[in-house]
Amino acid sequence: MTAPDRDHRDTRDPGLQPERTRLAWRRTTLAGTVVAVLAARTALQSGPTAARVLTCALCAALWLGFLTVAHHRIRALTTTERSGPAALTPKHATAAALYTVALAVCAAALVL
Repeated sequence: MTAPDRDHRDTRDPGLQPERTRLAWRRTTLAGTVVAVLAARTALQSGPTAARVLTCALCAALWLGFLTVAHHRIRALTTTERSGPAALTPKHATAAALYTVALAVCAAALVL
């Protein structure tokens, strides 16, 4: 095997996968933003009680937490390393999943 063949085999061409993943994180962040805004609208439109305002504030805090995780991942996906972006850590994956589920539960609590 010649040296150029070996170099070609060792380098990873991630193609468009990091771009698709980055766009998926953006779409998910946008969906979370819509949920948080609709939760706030529901809380304020149907008479702001202490429980609704508290739940709305919790929705906003959860949205900010998810936004932080998503921003961290989007920045990692835009790295220019030859080997491509680093894998999503279990800590960040768990945090993103928990923020998403908790935000959905808070939003559902406001609707009910």
